[in-house]
Amino acid sequence: MLDSARALSSAHYGIITLFGDSGDVAAYLVSGLSAEEARALEAEPEGPRFIEHVRSRANPLRVADFARHADSVGLADLRLPTEVSAFMACPIRHRGESLGIIHLAHSEAGREFTLEDEETLVTFASEAALVIANARRYRDEQRARRDLEALVSTAPVGVAVFDARTGTLVSVNREARRIVSVLQGPGEQAEHLLQHLSVRRADGRELSLREFTMPQALKGAETIRAEEIVLYVPGGNSVATLMNATPIHSAEGEGELVSLVVTLQDLTPLEDLDRLRTEFLGMVSHELQVPLTSIKGSTTALLKDSNDLDPAEVRQFVRIIDSQADHMSILMADLLDVARIETGTLSVSPEPVDVGRMVDEAKNRFLISRRHNELQIQLAPDLPPVMADARRVVQVIVNLLSNAARYSPELAPIGVLAESDGNYVSIAVVDDGVGLASDDVPQVFRKYSRLDDQSRRGSQTGSGLGLAICRGIVEAHGGRIRAESDGPGMGSRFTFTLPVAAGALAVATPSPPAVHPPDTDRARILAVDDDPQALRYVREILARAGYSPFVAVDADAALEVMREQTPNLVLLDLMLPDVDGIELMGRILDIAEVPVIFLSVYGQDDYVVRAFDMGATDYIVKPFSPSELGARIRSALRRRRPGEPPEPRASYVHGDLVLDFAERRATVAGRPVELTPTEYRLLAVLAANAGRVITHGQLLERVWGSAYSASTAPVRNIVSRLRRKLDDDASDPTYIFNESRVGYR
Repeated sequence: MLDSARALSSAHYGIITLFGDSGDVAAYLVSGLSAEEARALEAEPEGPRFIEHVRSRANPLRVADFARHADSVGLADLRLPTEVSAFMACPIRHRGESLGIIHLAHSEAGREFTLEDEETLVTFASEAALVIANARRYRDEQRARRDLEALVSTAPVGVAVFDARTGTLVSVNREARRIVSVLQGPGEQAEHLLQHLSVRRADGRELSLREFTMPQALKGAETIRAEEIVLYVPGGNSVATLMNATPIHSAEGEGELVSLVVTLQDLTPLEDLDRLRTEFLGMVSHELQVPLTSIKGSTTALLKDSNDLDPAEVRQFVRIIDSQADHMSILMADLLDVARIETGTLSVSPEPVDVGRMVDEAKNRFLISRRHNELQIQLAPDLPPVMADARRVVQVIVNLLSNAARYSPELAPIGVLAESDGNYVSIAVVDDGVGLASDDVPQVFRKYSRLDDQSRRGSQTGSGLGLAICRGIVEAHGGRIRAESDGPGMGSRFTFTLPVAAGALAVATPSPPAVHPPDTDRARILAVDDDPQALRYVREILARAGYSPFVAVDADAALEVMREQTPNLVLLDLMLPDVDGIELMGRILDIAEVPVIFLSVYGQDDYVVRAFDMGATDYIVKPFSPSELGARIRSALRRRRPGEPPEPRASYVHGDLVLDFAERRATVAGRPVELTPTEYRLLAVLAANAGRVITHGQLLERVWGSAYSASTAPVRNIVSRLRRKLDDDASDPTYIFNESRVGYR
């Protein structure tokens, strides 16, 4: 099509610019240009502005002198890789949507395009619009189909579709195959399994597919909604499921049954959870029964035989009652703590406290419990105070010490280590005990978990709530806790972090300037989430904590709040419907350097690492408690980001380079440097932010504005020009330094 348009108009060059779904340039199609010329055209810094100029026109553009026209519309810096005299362009539109632009050009002076050429180009643009629109529609349909297939394939619910006429299994997803694999014999196919499968419904009715052909069984198919149904085979294997079945009838005639869609949810995990809960209740009952039995026996002896007992025996019975009552009190406190953690009502009262004092108190409590393990305590010198509820943190350390002693030989040493870790202090409890299998490490902080390792299970006593409580307390302080082990028999290491007290941080390192100077106003916090319920929950937490909350449900509203309210901190959902959360963070940080905390249901390492790599201050996995969110906000505000650099001075001087902001000119060793407006803008941005790395994206946004290309080629092109004009060697720079794959400073 492009070649035909060139041929009919006798044009030397032809280009089709295609726009993507976001409106940015997605691709170039060229005719009459070499590969090198095409690359230079794509990298031209002023190219996006010219494309936007043509796209905004209601009618085609036809000019006899391209250079004069570019100069008249403010594009004097536009540099094309070839000579262009006459020029013609026509937007490609379909139902009001801009899909691209067709450009044609002459290279010889004196040649012009005629009105007939323009009409021909309009015809080609109309045909191109239909072709592109149809291609996009087909692409979207295929993408939607692939997305649906991927969704069904990876869904945690089994899905099977039957052809009612033939009884064949048309489609079955991965989860459905996994569910029926419990029933299959060695090497048996799922389709063969259907021939002897039996079904037991919730009301006790049973149906065996051995008695019917599949078409007969499907003929009487009825709608089933969330019914517990057991599938079983003659060998004795069975699986309980929650089933939904939906018959699909044809739209023609009498509505013949054409297919049956069945969804299955495996109830085995829920049954396992119920079993664990039952075991947990039984364990707690046992733990309560043991001290109650001792108390009951001691009180019975005191009441019946008090006259025959000597004072020493009486004191012994009283000690038993006292110690067992303490044991019950501890167990009940653990149960209450778990309930508070799960409901988000666990209260902590952080204040500046010395780490050594808390470790010493935990050591004394541990030794009082008559443990015989040697404690080896190593605290780094000059540890700063931490913001902590001392009573709760001592509880964490004691729980970790007791856990280490429970799974270690009686006289084995246990280490307690503490060191400064930036804005946090990390505290670790290390043992040489039975260790953890790699599969067990993620489970140790779960309330209902049971480890498979026999050496651990055999020695397990107590309620098993200690580590779950440790996690809840640490996270309520805004810290993190993790378990590490090299494997069974290799010992374990439990490490948790606590935020450094604000005053101590100010003494250790000079506090950076805040975005908003401290005053009597409450801190302003912006929360961005497309879920109104989650947004309401966060807003209530912020209001109760004494902050001034602002909320936004999309990127545009968030950026408007950033410009008008200048919040001190931003809480940002990772997945928003109109923009990626990390991309939005970059746009927020371009407005003001504020701390950004991500709130997300995604806890995988790659999401967390990507967020921190791109500049996030913290990352909280949903669901979270009000106390945890409050602690993390306080921690982030104490170490808030540096503010935007001050307004540039009258001039910037570095070596022989002088940049006069007022006059908008540059000199090197007194020699004036001729700069285009684009070159000056880029150099001014780097000078105003001297010493700071400015990313490619930030340079594109600040220098070229909203019409900038996604490619970094324009930035590299302008930097290359500047280096030549400033006599700056890229291999040994004096003025402009490259940060590989990031940007420049």
